[in-house]
Amino acid sequence: MNIITNDSIRCTIALAVLQDVTDPEIGLNVVDLGLVYQIDFDDESREIFGLMTLTTQFCPMGESIVGAVTKALQNAFGDYKVKVNLTFDPPWNNNMISEEGQDFLNQ
Repeated sequence: MNIITNDSIRCTIALAVLQDVTDPEIGLNVVDLGLVYQIDFDDESREIFGLMTLTTQFCPMGESIVGAVTKALQNAFGDYKVKVNLTFDPPWNNNMISEEGQDFLNQ
């Protein structure tokens, strides 16, 4: 999984926090599902910019998942404003699931 970031240390922290955000229909976290594409930190404006996708454009839980990602990042980096945007380019596919995620789903 290659997450685009401008700060690898804080991105590692962000990804650890996002391990607690799960897709309620699948039961797997957004990181291992491969839904997170980018996390950048702007120290001047005190903002975090996230870019992610969903398993489908019509995901009924999409708004909830994006909200949970936003809230988790806000809680972890309380002095930053968080903006999370959705993209469907590239579209998600099951090859984006991490090895840990594959193991979880193939229990």
